[in-house]
Formats: sequence, C-alpha cells, structure tokens
Amino acid sequence: MSSLALPGPLVDVHWLAERLDHPDLVVLDAGVGAHRGEPLPIAGARVFDLDGALSDHTDPRPHTMPDAAHFTAAVRALGVDDRSTVVVYDGAGVYSSARAWWMFRAMGFDRVAVLDGGLPAWTAAGLPRAAAGSAPVTAGDFTAAPRPGLIVDSSTVLAALADGTSAVLDARTAERFAGTAPEPREGLRGGHMPGAVNLPFGELQRAGRMLPPAELRARYGELVGDRERLLFSCGSGVTACVLTLGAELAGYRDLAVYDGSWSEWGLPSELPVATAE
Repeated sequence: MSSLALPGPLVDVHWLAERLDHPDLVVLDAGVGAHRGEPLPIAGARVFDLDGALSDHTDPRPHTMPDAAHFTAAVRALGVDDRSTVVVYDGAGVYSSARAWWMFRAMGFDRVAVLDGGLPAWTAAGLPRAAAGSAPVTAGDFTAAPRPGLIVDSSTVLAALADGTSAVLDARTAERFAGTAPEPREGLRGGHMPGAVNLPFGELQRAGRMLPPAELRARYGELVGDRERLLFSCGSGVTACVLTLGAELAGYRDLAVYDGSWSEWGLPSELPVATAE
C-alpha cells in the first residue's frame, strides 16, 4: 500500500473516516481536560497528553514544549514512526489539537494535520466512536529533528514588537487583552504586550470549523497589513497555535509560537504591559 499523503494541514471527518484502516495512519486525541474524547474516542485513537508526557514538567509554566529527547520518547510510545501520517483532534472542535500539530511541526515532522471540527464534527456526521481500550501499541521509530525559530522566547517577541516588519498576535479574549477581565491564573498582570494585536482564536472558526482560506487571509490582512512574519501568543501557548494554523491555511509561512505566552509575560517582571485606556 502506498504511503498516506495529506491534502494539507487540515482534514475533514470524511477524509479521515475513509482512511482509518491505512497502516501508516496514527490518530491522536490531543484534548485537554474536558475536551478530551475519552471514554468514547475515534476508533484507534491514542492520547497525546498535553497535560502529561507532552509538556515539560521541569518548567513551572503550563504546556511548555518538552525537549527533543522527551518528545521523541513520548511520541514513539504512541506508535508513531518517521513514515507515519498523523491526524490530531480534540473534543472542542479546533482547540488543543492545533497545539499538537504545531509541536510536531516544530520537531521537524510535517505529515501531521488537524481534524477540522474535531470530535463534535465526527459525531455530528454519524461516524463511529469506540470505547477507549488498552490495546497494546508497538513503539514507533519517530525521531525529532527540532526546527529553530518555530517555538520562541520572550526576547524574540520583544525584538519582533520593535522591528516593524513582524506582527505579534494574541489569541486571548478581547477583555483579557484589554486588562478589563481577570486572568485565570493567579499572580499575572492584566493587559497585553505593547504593539501586539488581538485576534481571539474563536474568530477564526465557524461552528467549530476553521474559516475558508480566503476569509482567513482577509482577516489576518486587516490586522497585520503587509507583514509576513507572524508570532503568536495566548494564555499558555495552546490557542496561539489555532492562530498559527489559521495563518498557515491563509498562506503565511514565516510563523512562530511564543511558548511562555501570558503565563510568562504576565508575571511581575520588567516585560512591558499595556492596558485599555
């Protein structure tokens, strides 16, 4: 059987349903908290645990990227090979699955796509779900090859805010961006990075599915003008990746996610914060 090619970074539920039996396919449930598909996931799905093995627990910030060795070990344990084709989904639509997608990309793996609409779209289409089981998984041979610059730190964001050729987009709600609503994590300042642009991640979706590329391109263009270098932030580096996915679908290619996001920037520090006047 020939290798399984993806149509792009986003696949629909019917594309996936028609290929569930392909030997190269690995389906991963990347939901967090209540947005995980258990106990009735898509048949054969394995858990890409962003709250567990797929975060760096030596870092006090939530959902930070593990190093290449830890990522390799965790992904191999899910049965992913270097030749695999991976589809990630979550129980909210397109939410934390985009984080898993970008983590794979940052680790040098391109045969990965997000399931548009996630588990809700799968269920609405009448496609089967299966009881979560403990079927043994044969360890894969996946090896991470990190790409510098796809996951960035606060110094890179500071430079981008100042250089005039990049745009920094924040996926949090308008109220949190303005500093008029409290942050859900204790000890964080309210507001946003001076010069950042607010794009709540839900504005890129309709009924849990990503907007068409032309609509996405128009939305980004309204906010960033002719800037092509885009950096993304949110609360903890998860929904920033929804913006990254939207930008990729819209045709942007020079993209990065600020891993610390507001969980780092919002801490009391010398990093500058602006609020609504």
